[in-house]
Amino acid sequence: GLMLNVGDKAPDFNLPDQNGNNVSLKSFSGKKVVLWFFTKASTPGWTTEGQGFRDEFKNFEKKNVAIIGMSADSVQRQKNFCDKQNFSYPVLSDESKNVIKSYGAWGLKKMYGREYEGIYRYSYIIDENGLIEKVFSKVTTKTHAQDVLAELG
Repeated sequence: GLMLNVGDKAPDFNLPDQNGNNVSLKSFSGKKVVLWFFTKASTPGWTTEGQGFRDEFKNFEKKNVAIIGMSADSVQRQKNFCDKQNFSYPVLSDESKNVIKSYGAWGLKKMYGREYEGIYRYSYIIDENGLIEKVFSKVTTKTHAQDVLAELG
């Protein structure tokens, strides 16, 4: 998958969150959005990253920034993950992977010398007008939330 570039229009989406409520990008118009993709609910790296956003949530709110997580897990798996971790932001389920692909976050990965298809650890900051403001192609799960906050200034 090709990453989107700064200035590109962010593809709209309408997907269920962990509570089965549909969430669309359009509904965040006038806010910045941090959209972060993760490979699988409840895996260690993503849990750490998600906890970072949870712990910094108030600081993002102060800056009028919404946090949205996304993976190809089912709503039920997202719910188990979010309930266990007390995530107060939407974590969306894109089982068709159409949205993940539209953000370039799906493609060939290598692990232990074998190739397989999967989700890339990408994050995007989307501005108030729905354009890509910042691209993170390398994510440090432990500090990602702080790294994003620093970028927001």
